[in-house]
This record gives sequence, structure tokens and C-alpha cells, in this order.
Amino acid sequence: MGFATRLFRIPRPQTFLYLMSLRTGTELITLSLLLNKVSGIYGLLALLTGLHLSPLQLSMYIYSLVALVITVLLASHIRTQSPFHCLALACFYILDSLINAAYTAAFAITWFLVVSQHHSDASGDKAPGPGGSTIDETSGFTSPQYNVGHVDIVAAPDQGVSPGDEAVTVGQPGFSTTASGPSLGHGVLQPESMSSIITICALWVVRVYFAVVVMSYARLVLRQHLAVMSRATTASHTSGKSSAMAENPFSPHLAEGRGWKGKLGRIMVALGKSYWLGSEEGDEIWMHNAQSYRRREEGLSSPVPGVVERERRRRSGTGPPPPMPPLQAGPFLRVTTDGR
Repeated sequence: MGFATRLFRIPRPQTFLYLMSLRTGTELITLSLLLNKVSGIYGLLALLTGLHLSPLQLSMYIYSLVALVITVLLASHIRTQSPFHCLALACFYILDSLINAAYTAAFAITWFLVVSQHHSDASGDKAPGPGGSTIDETSGFTSPQYNVGHVDIVAAPDQGVSPGDEAVTVGQPGFSTTASGPSLGHGVLQPESMSSIITICALWVVRVYFAVVVMSYARLVLRQHLAVMSRATTASHTSGKSSAMAENPFSPHLAEGRGWKGKLGRIMVALGKSYWLGSEEGDEIWMHNAQSYRRREEGLSSPVPGVVERERRRRSGTGPPPPMPPLQAGPFLRVTTDGR
């Protein structure tokens, strides 16, 4: 594998944070996903209080409920290591990340436009952007009649009245932070906006790492399933294909490839076939270490090497020859001394 290929390939971590197995990491990531999607319930409950939601906000809460149900259905199969459900969980996590990225971008643009509107000279009752009115109402900004930076108080005698004075306030606009109208660039350049951008970028770096861990665990489950299939059928690769590409576990002639699950499984594998089925240097060591780690977690003893080797030779037909026919006549062999 060349340097450029290694540089741009999807990472394949073998542990979660170098402390836990991929299965434990996937369980923790799925738990965080469940807690995130529970917010959709509270968002819909806010409608009962009379809170106005934009169509974009309402669609996000409805999607969160649907994602919550899907995550609950798939999370229970992480420990059972079902190839279909683990692969579906990885694909759904990637899809959910893309959808969340779109929602985050839309609401971030709206937030920066609301911030820009409150720091500009433009006046208007309706905040720009999708969901801008709700963000404007709950953001805590005030809506003054005049947008000024500071106020100068000038005392001057009133015309026609000699003994009295009149205090006049003159507002001076803050030219350093104002603009002619709300704009995305003006909102981003505000001092409080940079901390929000840094926080969002840091959280998305963590999200990308979580997605890589879930994908790596799904790939491990597929590779282990293929290893079991290869020992049972003594053929781990399809004929006529590259030896570097393993057989699709959701092929129509296999048990996992039947019905709608098999069709959906073939579609998910086709989206990243080289990642899911492609073999790499060190995959065997990685799978062996993962299986050993799982056995230590479950308190299981390692299989005896001699038993595994005898079973392999029995299945391949290279074991010891069967016993001689005379020895198969009965359970005991009589030996006499008179020649009979």
C-alpha cells in the first residue's frame, strides 16, 4: 500500500481511546446518541406550553424521535455481534452525523444573523434565517428603539425660560460594532461568536472520531463473521474475484443474504465495499487480539490449540487414517494361547 493510499484511507482504530475495546466504546457512543435523541421528546413537549417552533425546528424534533426508536432497536445487538445490525448501526450513525451537520449549519447561520442584527443599525421586527424568531425571543437580547454605543448628556438653557435649564441626551452610534444591516460575516466577527465556533469545531472532531470507532467495530464483526464462514465452508473468497476482497456475507446464496435484510445488507456493503470487505496487512493480528480481549472480558478461556488443529484437519480431510476394519468388529479383542 502506497503512502498516498495510507494517508487518505479511513482510520481503523483497534481500541477506544487506547483504554477500552471497540465493543465497549460502541456501547458508550450509542448511549450518548440515545441521550442526544431524547431531547426530541422535550422539544415536542414545549409545544404544549405554547412555544412557537419554525418548520425546521419541528422537523428536527420529529427526526430525533425517529432516530431514538432506530437506535434503541439496533443498540441491543451490539453484544450479540449480529453482522446486519452492527453494520446498520454504523451506517445510521454516519447518516445521523450528516443530518446533524446540516441542522447545525442552518441554526448556526441563523444565530450569527441574529447576533449581527442586534449589533447593526438595521431595525426590524423579524429576525432573519430559519427559526430566527424563536432564537431572537429566547436569546436574551433587548430590542432598543435606537442602537447607540454611548449617550452624552448636554445641559442647556431652555428658550424663553430664564431660570430653568433643560438636559438633552444625544446618542452616539458605536461605529466599531455596527453595520448597515445583518450579515453572516458581521455576526461571525463578533467577539462572542469565535468561542461558539471553536466549541462547535471541537465537538465535531469528537463526533468524527466516534463515527470511526463505530465503523471499525462493525468491520470487526463482519471480519469475524467471514472467518467463521471460511472455516465452515473452507472457502473465504469468491471465485473470479480479487483475493484481497472477501466474500460478501449478504450474498443471496448465504443465510444472511436472504429476505429484505439481505438486500439492505448488500446495499450498505456496496456503499464502502473496499472498507468493509477489503483485507489489509495486520487484519488477522487485529482480529485475534480483539477476540482475545473479548474472551478476557467475558471470562472465557482460550481454545486449546490442539483441539482447533484437529478440528481443522478433520474438516479438510487431512486427519489421521481411520482404524483398521478388524478393529471395528467389536469393542473387545480376544487373545487365546492355544492357537485358536
